[in-house]
Amino acid sequence: MACASCSTGKDGQPKGCKNNGTCGTDSCNKLTVFDWLSNMSLPNGEEPFNWVEVRFKNGRKEYYKNTENLSLSIGDIVATQAQTGHDIGMVTLTGELVRVQMKRKKISQEGDVLKIYRKASQRDIDIWSDARDKEEPMKVKARQFAIDLKLQMKISDIEYQGDASKATFYYTAEERVDFRELIKVFAREFRTRIEMKQVGFRQEASRLGGIGSCGRELCCSTWLTDFRSVSTSAARYQQLSLNPQKLAGQCGKLKCCLNYELDTYLDALKEFPKTEIKLKTEKGVAVCQKTDIFKGHMWYAYEGEWMNWHKITKEQAKEIIALNKQNESVASLEEYAADLLEDNKNEFENVVGQDSLTRFDTPKRSKRRSSQRNSKSNSKRNTPSNRSDNKPKANKPKPKANTNTSAESPATQKDDKTNNRPKRQNRNNRNRNKRKPNNRQNQNNKPNNDAKK
Repeated sequence: MACASCSTGKDGQPKGCKNNGTCGTDSCNKLTVFDWLSNMSLPNGEEPFNWVEVRFKNGRKEYYKNTENLSLSIGDIVATQAQTGHDIGMVTLTGELVRVQMKRKKISQEGDVLKIYRKASQRDIDIWSDARDKEEPMKVKARQFAIDLKLQMKISDIEYQGDASKATFYYTAEERVDFRELIKVFAREFRTRIEMKQVGFRQEASRLGGIGSCGRELCCSTWLTDFRSVSTSAARYQQLSLNPQKLAGQCGKLKCCLNYELDTYLDALKEFPKTEIKLKTEKGVAVCQKTDIFKGHMWYAYEGEWMNWHKITKEQAKEIIALNKQNESVASLEEYAADLLEDNKNEFENVVGQDSLTRFDTPKRSKRRSSQRNSKSNSKRNTPSNRSDNKPKANKPKPKANTNTSAESPATQKDDKTNNRPKRQNRNNRNRNKRKPNNRQNQNNKPNNDAKK
């Protein structure tokens, strides 16, 4: 995740805020909290809350006490207390909002608390950055060692401590794994203290991140902090098909979003009769096959006629169940289903501004033909004969008709010849004329009986 002003350049440095991924709102990191109390001043006599929230790799957060009264703000890199040595993290939250977060996560302020030593020096930051650069090639080698030892486990991530004195290996496994030999190989190869930590599949997906089937980033890696158990009954209540490929997320478990609308579906199902109840009619006993929660419809089928479903409303189903409790039965479900007969013609509405579904049925006209037609029509309009001038035309004297038919000019004779010229016949007509015998030739070939006589 990144804010709009933190677009990175070729060298990986942000172009906008120049905070190297630590904006004032901390929006470049996942699982962030907006400090909406930052602009409010404390009442007179009140001291600021001396606890801060520090973030480490992959959104891991811890709360530390500012015993040295350091002036810390969001984005400062600090050296914090660890079990052995010190760790390097980034301050993500300060002030009164830290008290609210600790109360929500049930973190006690008494007993053994972790402290902040100092602000990180340049030497601390260099050691920390060098250790972070070793994590990726180390992960490749660690996976190969686990494969060579034939261990049924998957090493998902490695996190170095800030002082590079310890490396924590996060792994997932279906069963218990004996990795004592693997730790010896890691210590001999990497020459550092090794800690193995098993995480669940959901925690692994939240650490690695990814894109869900909805096209957005995973909820567990962006804002989801607690993982509630998800069962297949949540899919049944929402009338979803129990297809594991559709219901499983990136972690291989059921999607967390199945729980988001479950309460709404459960409230809507309270108004429906139970699907286990059978409807008794004079025609036979009907069993529920399907329900439509949004429209309030139910489909029933007679025993033995499972292919014929009859749609009724939930109110009608309740009415029939009430009659059955009184040892009464209706004639058939067809009487109720006849009121819900609808036209099965699909009518598509252009509600989103999309094109018509039949836009590919009509053949497209070529652009060349249309452009040629337009150019021809424009040329005809622009001819001097077709131009219409605003000036009134002068009445020209009409030429007198030539009454002398015998003496004609040669131009008019040519025009008469062209007008009297017969039109060209089609090829088919020509072929027909060739096939038919000429009547004049037949008459010439006949013997002249009159001459003989």
